[in-house]
Amino acid sequence: MSTPKILIADDNAQNRELLEAFLAKIDCETAFAVDGQDTLDKVASFSPDLILLDVMMPKLNGFEVCRQLKSEKQTSRIMILMVTALSELGDIERAVEAGTDDFLSKPVNSHELQKRVKNMLRLKGTEDELERLREYIRSMEEAN
Repeated sequence: MSTPKILIADDNAQNRELLEAFLAKIDCETAFAVDGQDTLDKVASFSPDLILLDVMMPKLNGFEVCRQLKSEKQTSRIMILMVTALSELGDIERAVEAGTDDFLSKPVNSHELQKRVKNMLRLKGTEDELERLREYIRSMEEAN
């Protein structure tokens, strides 16, 4: 797998910098988004494998961004880890209903974030390989 791309979407500059610092031990390329609409725009230009998505952002909140990304065929396989100060059961349910792949409450523990990110990137790589194999099988079947 090529170097994974992680989009950090948070309207707070200090949070973006902290998450980037926590990811320093992981071989990845990072980009930033500052609000919900910027996140959707960056997804189109950056093509991330994983998004660290804050819930409380201007323009579109994280739930709306997640719902939009998971509903589109070309972006539905992007892994989304919601990172938020919200920790009520209802918030977690909303995140799951929106399609998030995982949920992490602030304040973020660096070791927990790193472990979850590594696991999610491993899963994404496995899913991508499976999709490549499916495409190969389809092409072989069409050739016969």
